[in-house]
Amino acid sequence: MEFAFAGRVMEWRGPSPYYFVPVPDEESADIREVAAMASYGWGVIPVEARIGEVVFGTSLFPKDGRYLLPLKAAVRKGQGISAGDDVAVEISVRL
Repeated sequence: MEFAFAGRVMEWRGPSPYYFVPVPDEESADIREVAAMASYGWGVIPVEARIGEVVFGTSLFPKDGRYLLPLKAAVRKGQGISAGDDVAVEISVRL
């Protein structure tokens, strides 16, 4: 299952800052349909993601009926991405 979308990078400040790109509603609904097959616990969904030329593995986090794509520091820094930036994302759900 593959998706392409654009989103604005958001920052969550917990014990340390985390950065996410929200998955749009339509794509989140499609992912929810296969969540039981894909999730390995806590509702997280393993994906392979691409931003620019960088491909990385991570897991989508469920949040308020949608999913959030976490951005690793190496990805953000390597692509010069900051909170508030709009980014184009491709994800492939690992079933």
